[in-house]
Amino acid sequence: MNLHLSSIIVQTARNLKHTWGTQLMTLITVSLSVLMFSFFFLIFLNLKQAGGQISKNIRLIIYLNNDIPAAAQPQYIQKIKSFNKVDKIIFKTRNDALRQLRQQLGKDGDVLDDLTAGFLPPSIEVYPARDLVSLAKIKRFSDFLATLPGAQKVQYGHKWIERLSYFTQLIRLIVLLSGGLLVLTATFMVSSTIRLTVVSRNDELEILHILGASKSYLQMPLIIEGLLQGVIGSGIGLLCLYFLFNYIRSRFTGPGLMSIIHFSFLPPPTTAAILIISILLCTTGSIISIRKFLRF
Repeated sequence: MNLHLSSIIVQTARNLKHTWGTQLMTLITVSLSVLMFSFFFLIFLNLKQAGGQISKNIRLIIYLNNDIPAAAQPQYIQKIKSFNKVDKIIFKTRNDALRQLRQQLGKDGDVLDDLTAGFLPPSIEVYPARDLVSLAKIKRFSDFLATLPGAQKVQYGHKWIERLSYFTQLIRLIVLLSGGLLVLTATFMVSSTIRLTVVSRNDELEILHILGASKSYLQMPLIIEGLLQGVIGSGIGLLCLYFLFNYIRSRFTGPGLMSIIHFSFLPPPTTAAILIISILLCTTGSIISIRKFLRF
């Protein structure tokens, strides 16, 4: 058993030595594909986390023509929640609006002493769920709220929220494209590399087969090649991402948005999943090539 295993290891080393140039190019390609995918996936995860932090202070204010009676409020709540998840809904009368304005003015609140609440509109304050999905739907949510009975206007910080939404959708698309690129690269690049190994050693493999070498003995070195491509390639890609992340975070820390939002690296389960998937894809590429070109 030990002799059989050592022979497989020797055969794997020989294969790597004979095709080292192709192996190196495949390794670089797999590493770059893993780096690209994990980089944009990391951005997407941090955007999702940032969306939850930013949305703590986001609210949509629906200005109304008249106060909504308490009996009609459950109907409004049901309509609002049917379109989008919300954390909180607050109904404010004209008097509530006047008290809030007086509090905001502070010591200058006496300017309102001669005024009644009639000049202020009643409103509904809607706090959307604290997740990126809700932020992406905020424009449609605002348009829907504007159709509620008695609604005059819906106000929210639409410009920067829309920009965040567009950017998030772009990153999601890039993640999908880079994920597809990772699948194609890991599978077909490794498959092509193994094919070159099979072609270059075809006569030798046929002789070994005639002499009684088992199919597993002939195939295992090729499978190990794909496995090593996946382990080393994805490991290098994730390691480069880690150093790149720490470099960017150290360079851009300071006052402003970076001090408000906490950016974090890929969670260990996600890192392990990317590593395992890359290994499986590369190994699959080896198996595909073996079945297609090793005909015995």
